[in-house]
Amino acid sequence: MKLEAVPGAPQDGDLEFVLATDKEFEEIVSMSHGIYGGLDYLPSRYHSWIGEKDRMVVLAKKGGNVIALLSMFIVDGGQTALLEGLRVAPWERGRGVAGVLQRFCCQLVKHRYPSVKVMRLTRDDKLTAKELTKYRVIAKQGILLLQFNAPELSSRLSSLPLPPGPSCPPPPILLNPDHVRSVFLERGGILKDLLPNQTVIQDWQPFQALPGNHDLLRRKSLRWMADDLAQPRVATVCTPPFPVPAGPLCFYLNIDVFGSGLRGTKEQLLSHLAAFAPSLPGDVKCQLFLPPSMWRPMADFCTSVLGFHLEKGYTEQYLLESDM
Repeated sequence: MKLEAVPGAPQDGDLEFVLATDKEFEEIVSMSHGIYGGLDYLPSRYHSWIGEKDRMVVLAKKGGNVIALLSMFIVDGGQTALLEGLRVAPWERGRGVAGVLQRFCCQLVKHRYPSVKVMRLTRDDKLTAKELTKYRVIAKQGILLLQFNAPELSSRLSSLPLPPGPSCPPPPILLNPDHVRSVFLERGGILKDLLPNQTVIQDWQPFQALPGNHDLLRRKSLRWMADDLAQPRVATVCTPPFPVPAGPLCFYLNIDVFGSGLRGTKEQLLSHLAAFAPSLPGDVKCQLFLPPSMWRPMADFCTSVLGFHLEKGYTEQYLLESDM
C-alpha cells in the first residue's frame, strides 16, 4: 500500500514510502542478515507487527526494492510514539536513508496521531556523542547477555541452590493481570521508586506506568513476578522465548529487572527459567536488563552458580526521548 502524501514530509525523488506487507518479508530478512549478532527479533515479530493496532511499519523503496524499514508504535494513551526496528540495507548505509525515513515517519505520526507529544526509543551504548545530542537520556540499564543449553539446564534445575543469605524471604509471586495493573501500571504506585523514570522497559519497548497500557502489555503474554505485593524490592518481566537467527534451534529469552533486591532477583530468574527451559530444544541467549549496580553480582551468580556462559562484558541500554 502506497502512503498518502503527508504535508511537510521530507521529499526524496529516489525513494518511495509504503506500508509493509507480508510479501516483503524475505526482502527484510535478507536485508537484516547478521544484525545484532544473531539476536534479531524482527523475523519473529514482523508478521504480527504489520497487523497491530496503532502501529505503522513503513518501508523505503528504491527502484522497487526495499532498502529500509522503520516502525512507529503509538502507546501511553496516544501520547508517545515508539520508534522501533530501524533497518537499512548494507549497501545504502551512510547515505542518510535512515534520517529521511525517520523524518517521514515522524511527519506521518503527526498527521495521523496529532495527540502524540514525544518519541521514545531504546538503544545500546554504541550510540555516538552526536547521536546522543538529538535526544534526552531518560534512563540507563545494564545489559547482561548469557548463553545456556536448555535441556542441560532443565536436567539440573531442581538441584540448583541459592547462596545462603541472612534471612529466608517468602517465595516470589507470579502476578495475575490485576496485580500487574496495581504493581506496575499505577503512576506513583507501588513501584514508583523502582521503575526507571516511571517507565516499564520491556524487551526494549518503553511504556509509561499508566493503566492505559494494561491491555497492550497483556497481549504480549508476559510473565510478571514480584517479591512482595505491598512493598516489593524487586520485580521482573519475562518475554516468552522466541527463535533467533544465532543458530539452529537457538532461542532468545529476555528478562527485565526493576529494583535492587539481589536475592529476589536470583529467585525470580530461576522461576522464569524453570517455566520456559523444559520446553526449549536447544541453546538459549538470555538477556537481562537490570540496574547497573546489579550487573556484576548477577553475572557472577549466573556464571559460577548456574554455569552459564557470559557472552560479553558490561554494556548499557539507553532509554531516549525527543519532542515530536
